[in-house]
Amino acid sequence: MFQNLLFQKEENVTTITLNRPKSLNALDSEHLAELVHALEMAADDDETRAVVITGSGRAFCSGGDLAAFRESMDRDPADPLRQVIKLLNVAIINIRNMPKPVIAAINGATGGGGLSLAASCDLRICASSAKFRQAYTSVALVPDGAWGLLLPLLVGFGKASELIFLDPVFDAREALDWGFVNLVVADELLEADEKAGRTAGRRADEGFRHCQGQPESLHDGSSGEAAREGTGRHGAGRENPGLPGGFGGFLREEKTPVRGPIERWS
Repeated sequence: MFQNLLFQKEENVTTITLNRPKSLNALDSEHLAELVHALEMAADDDETRAVVITGSGRAFCSGGDLAAFRESMDRDPADPLRQVIKLLNVAIINIRNMPKPVIAAINGATGGGGLSLAASCDLRICASSAKFRQAYTSVALVPDGAWGLLLPLLVGFGKASELIFLDPVFDAREALDWGFVNLVVADELLEADEKAGRTAGRRADEGFRHCQGQPESLHDGSSGEAAREGTGRHGAGRENPGLPGGFGGFLREEKTPVRGPIERWS
């Protein structure tokens, strides 16, 4: 059914596993189209009462597929970006509109669109070895996927600004201290701790569903509106003359006028 992800249902929990480990589960348009479809299937399945999203290999999701962007740099680097941004925003909206809790089981490297994807979930459980990076601004892009709403809600305006302007790599303990993740567990316990999905599934009744979306609504915003606004800003960002240099520098891991050296995921 799917080429780029795994879809497994156990008891009343559906687990969606991003399954492109060689690319650190990077997102291209085909991968995202499958994710959107999988989320729709989970939403429509009355037996599914909770959804877990995780990644295979050593990454949860490293963000957009830079290899695909590199292939198009000589033609139109904005075209694959446009498709990825559109589908990522649909996936984010589907998660936020899901009539059942969605848990991110973050098993490794998480950056760019992967950070937005994790932020859109209701709960985030994190392996102790996981590392995170905002990454967008290091390739001359504007954070998308409702990043501008969800990250400040989770970590606060000041810390979100720090992530945008300094783009640090941060670890699981910092993510917990800042409020980005709810729980950090030993790597070997992460899969077992996905039982949180089953616990949430047992508790997910109609009242629970009505509670979803309250945190963002209290801040006079919705993830759908933020996603659409982010798409508009991304459109402006695609006109940035620093975009080709930003992509090239990120891919070569060298200094660019946009940002300093890019640290490898480890």
